[in-house]
Amino acid sequence: MRAVGADEVSPTAYAWEIRAKGLVVRVGRKKNAVDGLDLELGKGVHGLLGPNGAGKTTLIRTLATVLRPTSGELSVLGERVDGLGGRRGLRRRLGYLPQDFGYYKRFTVREFVEYLAWLKEVPAAEIPGAVQRAVERVGLADRADDRMKTLSGGMVRRVGVAQAIVNDPAVLLLDEPTAGLDPAQRVRFRELVVELGRESCVLISTHLVEDVAAACTDVVLIANGSLVFQGTPAEVAAAGTPEHVGDSPIERGYSALLGQEPGKGGW
Repeated sequence: MRAVGADEVSPTAYAWEIRAKGLVVRVGRKKNAVDGLDLELGKGVHGLLGPNGAGKTTLIRTLATVLRPTSGELSVLGERVDGLGGRRGLRRRLGYLPQDFGYYKRFTVREFVEYLAWLKEVPAAEIPGAVQRAVERVGLADRADDRMKTLSGGMVRRVGVAQAIVNDPAVLLLDEPTAGLDPAQRVRFRELVVELGRESCVLISTHLVEDVAAACTDVVLIANGSLVFQGTPAEVAAAGTPEHVGDSPIERGYSALLGQEPGKGGW
């Protein structure tokens, strides 16, 4: 286990796809949802954990260039993200699945993913093949020509993953991607992100600690908008004791790293 302090530098030797230094993102007039965050992430699958209100969604939205940093430094794929200018080129290289995404219910699955590919400026000649690959990767090839309004909630979520990966992103940002998926679909999703993480930087925000344990090589734990721990799932598990809250070693380690006292749960 290793706790991360403000001045600690990760030992990873390769270039960082995501780098934040003293990042502050204010939501509203007073609250810093992200508060002095230091973070460096490279290729691989990174699990973003933290209690409700920790700043996970705000961080994901800022990395996706939806929100503007208030202060500090942030770079994604070597490009500074410090304002609202220059986002177009970066967005071509990003994949983003928000917690909730809108769509036209009369669109077919194929039409929706094609539309997002067009927005991401995938070359027109490449769109049909890119869409077909994305739909196949999420197991919806047999539903590609069905209208979105006919799909179950879990299938809609899988379409969301398909649109996020249709441009083969260098950085993939997923906010609660397994919400609504059944156990078998979650296993397939884990296999997919492990595959994607070999070539891309994948950041998954989730409340499902077991997904992190199964799919992620790295765990990022934030609380009150700041980084409190970064390490492997095994290091998270080693932080807990049998007395900490949780049904598995990694859940008990998560409780310990958040400073929860052994034996004391809470809502």
